[in-house]
Amino acid sequence: MPDWVEVGFRSILFVVVLFAVTKLIGKKQISELSFFEYVAGITIGSIAGEIIMGLNNHWGSGILSIMIFGLVTFFADILSLKSKNFRNFFEGRGTVLIKDGKIQEDNLKKERYSIDDLNALLRQRNVFKAADVEFAVLEPRGDLSVMLKKENQPLTPKDINLKVAQEKEPQTVIMDGNILNDPLAESGKTRKWLNMELEKLGVTLDNVFVGQIDSYGELTIDIYDDKIKVPSPQQRPLLMAMMKQCAADLEVFSLQTDSKKAQKMYNKNSEKLNQLILKLSPYLK
Repeated sequence: MPDWVEVGFRSILFVVVLFAVTKLIGKKQISELSFFEYVAGITIGSIAGEIIMGLNNHWGSGILSIMIFGLVTFFADILSLKSKNFRNFFEGRGTVLIKDGKIQEDNLKKERYSIDDLNALLRQRNVFKAADVEFAVLEPRGDLSVMLKKENQPLTPKDINLKVAQEKEPQTVIMDGNILNDPLAESGKTRKWLNMELEKLGVTLDNVFVGQIDSYGELTIDIYDDKIKVPSPQQRPLLMAMMKQCAADLEVFSLQTDSKKAQKMYNKNSEKLNQLILKLSPYLK
């Protein structure tokens, strides 16, 4: 067998083996590597490369070595889930680099981090001044978790007691000009409704690159031709405007009638409608 054919066959074989081992270990091996997982990953790759390019016939030994490293990593992850002590030893602990707004120089030296390294990690978290940080910890994975001082934290609706609508996962119902039936059914809409919404926006299905339905049941689209401007959905603002107009009309009616009973009725319903507008305003913006 020619060498290039053998190398090609080995490459295909070990792609399958490495894929199986990676699936066994799980997504953690890809996204968040501990020190041991990092070493195991490099070793597995080195073994695979050596067996693929080496022209000896020790295929079984290479596959056995890869499976051993994969299984050791897999069982180490299982043990780390069951034992905190093992997890601390296996994955390590976080190191506090900033506490109560003060940089912990001893911990920086312990981790062999310079102040430039710390500043670089802070900039990755969109923090450009260490003085803005109340607490920062270097995670075992090498990421820096940061808590800003209270005065430097972003203002949230909760801070000002503002009620906001809950957001749900948007459903992608159109992709590459084709309707996706499962997401459309998940959103509680039909093809007839979707076609009507596309007509309102003045576009055809073939021109839609992506179409999504948000948690309010509104359709937003992106079309192939970026030069064409598509109007944004106006159902919620229009509904809010109609409700405010109705409340204003009720107040006008109460001023125009001479009947005390009718005035009382108009004022009562106007007050109810204004209370409803206040409750729904976070959802109809």
